[in-house]
Amino acid sequence: MAGRAAVEALLRDRKLDRTLTSILPDRLGEDAVAPLDLDALDRALSGGVPRGQLSEVVGPSSSGRTSVAWAALAAATRRGESVALVDTFDRFDPPSAHACGIDLSHLLWVRGQAISKTSSNYAVAIDPAWLPGVRAVNGPGTFLERVIDRAIKSLNLVVQSRVCTLVVIDLVDVPANALRRLPASTWFRVERAIEGSDTAVLILAAMTVARSAGGRSIELTGNREPGTGGRPNNPVPGSRVPVPDVIWKGDHDRTRRVSGVRVRANVNAARWSHAQSVDLETVVVNAV
Repeated sequence: MAGRAAVEALLRDRKLDRTLTSILPDRLGEDAVAPLDLDALDRALSGGVPRGQLSEVVGPSSSGRTSVAWAALAAATRRGESVALVDTFDRFDPPSAHACGIDLSHLLWVRGQAISKTSSNYAVAIDPAWLPGVRAVNGPGTFLERVIDRAIKSLNLVVQSRVCTLVVIDLVDVPANALRRLPASTWFRVERAIEGSDTAVLILAAMTVARSAGGRSIELTGNREPGTGGRPNNPVPGSRVPVPDVIWKGDHDRTRRVSGVRVRANVNAARWSHAQSVDLETVVVNAV
């Protein structure tokens, strides 16, 4: 027993004590999570997104990724917390966010550089010689490479300050080959910066990127049925084109939003043997 205690103490000193447990608790303490105020998803997350951990929200286009991330930001600002959004490609729309319940006075918006997917800068964006975090800073790099590197650097600066309790980095439009080439050390630095703190970090992306040992992966799929070609599955009578059963809210294009869209979320954690699956009704902003 003395030998076991010595090993456990050594692991704690090296900050490796999380390897001593094989399962996660059914529910984390209230102070250890950041609830999203989406009941079904919070239950699957054992109370919310773990603080001091790196988590991710991923899925294809129109699957509800941004809605879930904005719900988390809105919930945090309602609690009076300071939050941050690293907006890599300047996609954030403040009026829409305000309509979703985000208190903009509690939000740090780190604006990136807007790049259209149809622009020449995007089409030839990733050079085979690109070294994320190195070449785009110390060498010429392409325009997109420099934009991605600035976003990662901004994320590190924000989390190191420990001022914001929830930090979201939007990598949705980053090309898949660029995401795959981001070194693991990119996320290890973020993990170390927030370890033991009240800060939770969410990566918003089209594909799985990274999560810490105690983090969560929220994988979203839209309102789809097999054989529908990716279209919603409830058609209007007399129409060949299926449309979702939705309700529009708001009278102005800048704040108009739609609710009632159903999506499925699969929540994964490092030590769970099975994903937790839930159905959600999301709120999609500016879905005109």
